[in-house]
Amino acid sequence: MNFDFEGVLKNEPKFRLKQVKQAVFCDLIENWSEAQALPKELREKLQKEIPLNIETEVFVSDDEEVIRALVVLADELKVESVLMRHKDRNTVCVSSQVGCPLNCSFCATGKLGFKRNLSSDEIVEQILFFNRYLKKEKQRVSNVVFMGMGEPFLNYDNVLGAIKILNDKDGLNIGVRRISISTSGVVEGIEKLEQENIDVNLAISLHAPNDELRKRLMPIAQKYSIAEILRAVNEYIHLTGRKVMFEYIMIKDVNDSEAHAEELARLMNHKLYMVNLISYNATGIFKPSSPEHIKEFKKVLEDYGIEVTQRFKLGRGVRGACGQLAGE
Repeated sequence: MNFDFEGVLKNEPKFRLKQVKQAVFCDLIENWSEAQALPKELREKLQKEIPLNIETEVFVSDDEEVIRALVVLADELKVESVLMRHKDRNTVCVSSQVGCPLNCSFCATGKLGFKRNLSSDEIVEQILFFNRYLKKEKQRVSNVVFMGMGEPFLNYDNVLGAIKILNDKDGLNIGVRRISISTSGVVEGIEKLEQENIDVNLAISLHAPNDELRKRLMPIAQKYSIAEILRAVNEYIHLTGRKVMFEYIMIKDVNDSEAHAEELARLMNHKLYMVNLISYNATGIFKPSSPEHIKEFKKVLEDYGIEVTQRFKLGRGVRGACGQLAGE
């Protein structure tokens, strides 16, 4: 799908652009024939040049709290996005690349290799699909996290372009403070983001408290040390005043010992750092830490006065690790 409405409407009255955005992003039409406010000839032109169909395969978890979509792109490549339903919000985890070049050892997406970057429109398409899905319940997507397939900062311009579409008051109208970008630590991306004057949330996929272990888990650690990442993060905080989340996947007998917790606690020495402990979705290589073990790890961090949240495993029955569906 593409959203080049300006191009198609260049010879139309200016008010048509707002009408078209209203139809697609607010009324959530799936065919231009539904846009009765538009002239028939224009509807036919839009149907030909900007078709609205989104080809997907949908998987729903046993508890119906997680809906995973396998989106088929125009070139037949596939990406995954996930809707996580909570009482107070609907969060979509979006992909920014087809596959991923980083090949983290715990990640199913890395096993797919890297195919290409997604366009801004292909990123937005994932959120649009779930808004259509929620329409029947008179709900909408409230939060967006760039934590799906790919490294967002290796597709920086298209990710920022997608955020502008998501935030457009005439479009999906999602507040930037409800949008989060997760990076594996691409320092140049952190440095660019701090200059953008845009209040998105920044998250760092850390997953290890020292460089030696991180290099074993994440090859990108060969290029960016934890010290370099923290320097960039501290500069980001200094310039923006924004809190930064550090994500830490809990992997049994790999990074979840009390010694690892102590080491991580010593790293997290800034009042605007927070840690998110994530129960690992097994992909056949490693095993997740037990709930009891995660609780003990969390207590060590809390005893050091660190703000800690815990993301519980969601999505029984939908192969919860990103990349598993596309890999099949």
